[in-house]
Amino acid sequence: MAVQAVPAMPEFTVEQLEEMLKAKKVQARANGPEMRKKLTDGGKEVQCGWLQDKYGVSWQIVPTILGELVSGKDAAKAQRVMQAMLKMVKLDIKKLKQAAKQK
Repeated sequence: MAVQAVPAMPEFTVEQLEEMLKAKKVQARANGPEMRKKLTDGGKEVQCGWLQDKYGVSWQIVPTILGELVSGKDAAKAQRVMQAMLKMVKLDIKKLKQAAKQK
């Protein structure tokens, strides 16, 4: 059984913390190859993390860190990250972080 410690955060209820943990687990599974394979079986992968399933429904798998990399006061950093993302089909967290660190 996996156990994860959650810091005390009085501004959140236990239910909200449980939802955050669930979202984290879903994110980990979504970035995994199994989820991508299931969604693209009979469909296709498209630019910027977008996938299209066999029914034509579009899905975007976005790592949670992307929001952190493009937010904040550093507009140049956000622009570098976005430009790197536009060149990707499956989003590569390592390359997105590298783009964020460039000057």
